[in-house]
Amino acid sequence: MKKLIVFVGSIVAIIAIFLVVFRVYTKSFSPQDKVAYKSDSVDIEVKYSRPYVKDRVIFGELVPYGKVWRTGANEATVLSISHDLKINGKELKAGSYSIFTIPGKNSWKVIFNNEIGQWGIDVFSQSANRDPEMDALILQVKPIYTSNVFNQFTIALEAMGDEVEMIMMWENTLIVVPFSVK
Repeated sequence: MKKLIVFVGSIVAIIAIFLVVFRVYTKSFSPQDKVAYKSDSVDIEVKYSRPYVKDRVIFGELVPYGKVWRTGANEATVLSISHDLKINGKELKAGSYSIFTIPGKNSWKVIFNNEIGQWGIDVFSQSANRDPEMDALILQVKPIYTSNVFNQFTIALEAMGDEVEMIMMWENTLIVVPFSVK
């Protein structure tokens, strides 16, 4: 019995070490970043990983159109807000949300999901690790195409009058999500 316990314990330890090494190794290719906006009325923070283009076609190939994307790399991107916001006329309550997107050539869906802390993709199916039952808000935005190439995925938060815009940029594509304090 003692040998069995030692054997099982060894297997568990090897698996745990492998998972830690795997996470550290994959994060080295897409460094983590954080962007924040603070004002008297709201604090907004986005934590995400920043993959590179690396001579690849991103949207439509690496990130297929019509499929849920984890919006970055590694863990799911997380938006944290201190107060309720309005986004395209829809309410998003104060709290933390995973951000997923469904890219399209002419329209994108931006999904704010109540589940946070998960790895961005399911390692077995290689699809986004999102539970649609946990979606708090889904909205449509139009992509903006530019001749500039954004080599590394970037999220910015910019004040624009009474709004704050979350701008996601990668390859030659931008999407803008306007927030206003409710």
